Amino acid sequence: MDLFRILGGGARFDRKRFRDDIEIFNPNSTTPKDAQAINDPEVQASLLNEIDFFKTTHTIVGTGKKKNGQKTEAKKHGVEQSTKDKNSDDIDKEGLSDNSDAEPAHTDSATSSSFQNQEAVYAFRKSHRIRVYGTDVPNPFRTFDDLASRYELRPYLRRNLTEAGYDKPTSIQMQAVPIILHGRDVMACAPTGSGKTLAFILPILHDLNGPEKIGYRALIISPTRELAQQIFHEIKKMSVGRKFKICVLTKATAATQAQDPKLRQKFDILISTPLRLVHALQQEEMELDHVRHLVLDEADKLLDLGFLSQTDEIFAACTHPRLQKSLFSATIPAGIESLASTAMRDPLRIVIGTRNAATETITQQLVYVGGEEGKLIAVRQLVQRGGLKPPVLVFVQSIERAKELFHELVYDGINVDVIHSERTKAQRDRVVEGFRAGRIWILIATELMARGLDFKGVNLVINYDFPQTVQSYIHRVGRTGRAGRAGEAITYFTRDDAQYLKSIVNVMKESGCDVPDWMLTLKKPRWVSENPSNIILWSFFFDQGTHNLYLMLLRGTPHSKTAKKNLKQRPVERGTINTMSSYDKKKIAHKRDIIENQKKRKAVAEDAEDAARVTEAGTKKKKKAEAWLEELKDRWEYNQMDLERTRMRITISEGVICLLAELIPHDLFRLALAHGYRNDRKDR
Repeated sequence: MDLFRILGGGARFDRKRFRDDIEIFNPNSTTPKDAQAINDPEVQASLLNEIDFFKTTHTIVGTGKKKNGQKTEAKKHGVEQSTKDKNSDDIDKEGLSDNSDAEPAHTDSATSSSFQNQEAVYAFRKSHRIRVYGTDVPNPFRTFDDLASRYELRPYLRRNLTEAGYDKPTSIQMQAVPIILHGRDVMACAPTGSGKTLAFILPILHDLNGPEKIGYRALIISPTRELAQQIFHEIKKMSVGRKFKICVLTKATAATQAQDPKLRQKFDILISTPLRLVHALQQEEMELDHVRHLVLDEADKLLDLGFLSQTDEIFAACTHPRLQKSLFSATIPAGIESLASTAMRDPLRIVIGTRNAATETITQQLVYVGGEEGKLIAVRQLVQRGGLKPPVLVFVQSIERAKELFHELVYDGINVDVIHSERTKAQRDRVVEGFRAGRIWILIATELMARGLDFKGVNLVINYDFPQTVQSYIHRVGRTGRAGRAGEAITYFTRDDAQYLKSIVNVMKESGCDVPDWMLTLKKPRWVSENPSNIILWSFFFDQGTHNLYLMLLRGTPHSKTAKKNLKQRPVERGTINTMSSYDKKKIAHKRDIIENQKKRKAVAEDAEDAARVTEAGTKKKKKAEAWLEELKDRWEYNQMDLERTRMRITISEGVICLLAELIPHDLFRLALAHGYRNDRKDR
């Protein structure tokens, strides 16, 4: 005891601070109502179930029923309780065929005022196709009034919900909002157009309450700039009445954040794409240490190999001890789910409807077109018979094919435009605005537009090129049939796409579409030889209305997981989109050759003229140089002759002087020279 007294010396228990905890263990503070609740056998069974972490006890409570009996009673209501993540993983491995109504989750014992007991909760979740995996799951809410009463929702949020026309919550909102309000990490998988954006905006705004000048408190990551702008507008609509400072990170806003930290503007909510945010973090232009809410919209895309390193760096930058992570997407594969679980704290998983399935309000069709040339013919036939009701989204697999299809349709009298990553920011904004306003009837797009964007009026989605993955297909067709509206999706496929057809058929079946029997019995081809004598012929009906018989030739390609992986990394090679006849192509090519030859001849003639001009100019310079040399030579010869004459004069003068010196006396000669010198000076 002396040792413990020494070790505990100087420590004191703050009774005032932990007063509520002390009252729990104080028997005198228990109210009669609480005592009655404790003595209730159902409450005792629920409490024992909560503290029995390993589910190994067989303690008899009250009525003498064992825990196994409780489990049997729960199964009567379609509830299957699980205690380990292994059961969840088994469900994930079932993939598309998982349509069980079981709900492997331990629900919070505290029931809502909207539900009389847990059986009512189970029945409610089953009726709304809500499945939750995890422990201590908060109960869902029925209406927004129920949410406001249970969690004291901010009055301005309730008012904004009414003004925005949100009268009834969707299934994902019923369950995801309470979980986030309880501070739990969540992974939510719900169909496209089911209201996932509002499911995380509402609890974040409620928790932030109002603006504060401490820095970013909520961070929302989206894979595309267009989706980030859409989330921004939704937050602005729901935050009317509070002066929240919301920032969409762009090149301009990043430049303003690059100044002195003391001069930076303090925002409450940040919305960004991964690459832009990582670049700002590397340049130390912003800090995320105050972020309490981190949301990954389209989480499966952000945790894919293309964004994984950037997302990991963003996770590392968010250092708040109470950081809450939320992942939302229409498709979350098992591999992405297990990867996300390593970065989250005891997450709850929500699945609405069937995993990896499209919305049930979408009518889906598979149309066989033979080869690439049949796709454009099918589109034009659709226009002629009035089946193309604007607005329409057309998806292709590459930027080059988007441009080619645009040049084919732009002359058909249709208001068509194209959007892809090579277009500028202003052009993309203008195209999206025109499509929303109805000025553009058909919008040709790549995978850029396949995720998250909400176009409520889209009547038809055409998969011109077969999607590379099941997730891509679900997100593409999810651009129509949003918020309970009806929609239609048509997918064209060729002989090259046949080996990937089975996976799309499974999605159609799980989505509740009418699938022909021949599609359900479709077998996966393992290996088809390239030898023409061994080619397998598949005969089946593609059009249910006309029952036309098509024969499809499967060329020699292996069908395996490797082939699917290769399709995801590198799409099927397709020819150019062009319906011009061979005669017209030859004629245009001939005309192009003539023009090119004329240009070449003209260029050769111009080069010859330039060479002649250069030669002529060189000749003139040469002649001028030669004339100048001749002149120099003449001058030199003249100077030589003048020099000789001068020398001769000097020689003659010296001879005359010597002769005179011999003939004239010396004194007289000197006198004559002196007299002559003076006269000479006068003459000068």
